[in-house]
Amino acid sequence: MTEAQLPDGLIAAAGALTAWLADADAPGIIVGGVAASLLGRPRMTQDVDALVAITEDRWPLLLDKAKAHGLAPRIAEPLEFAARNRVLLMRHEPSGIDIDLILGGLRFEFEAIAAAIPYRFGPLTIRLPRVEDLMIMKAIAHRPRDLLDLETLLGLHPEANLDRVRQYLDEFARAASMSDLLEDWDRLVARRRPTPA
Repeated sequence: MTEAQLPDGLIAAAGALTAWLADADAPGIIVGGVAASLLGRPRMTQDVDALVAITEDRWPLLLDKAKAHGLAPRIAEPLEFAARNRVLLMRHEPSGIDIDLILGGLRFEFEAIAAAIPYRFGPLTIRLPRVEDLMIMKAIAHRPRDLLDLETLLGLHPEANLDRVRQYLDEFARAASMSDLLEDWDRLVARRRPTPA
């Protein structure tokens, strides 16, 4: 994929985000629509979502380092909001692009960050999840846009380990009492990869 397939603002925001997390020694990955566009097919997205592994006692330091990278909170009490929702709401001021920084807390999230894949994007190297991990995130998010992304990823990545994805989704569906999550996954897999008669 070439730089031209993402708007300049998103590229600038992703670069600032990557530099910010490196400066704060906070391992992270870019997820959401940007990851879906780079690992799947380019699609419209107006913000950058990322997942980071950083302990709560270091959140103030993380926030302090944001300004040097052109990033600022987009709400008045960002750390209080983060404590309740595990999301730091930021904006890349030069581009006006919003950044939602998910503050990881689940074992799966830490594993996804640890297994990140460096992705060369013009002069920039960003960290993306493995395609299986992005599939899991999209299946759990479970919005119509996420299910469309998931269908695209299934079609473009026949090498993906679907057994691993289904195993995790089965555990999550049981824990969250979300049987439709697994039903929708199985339906998408059957549609994209029909079994021989």
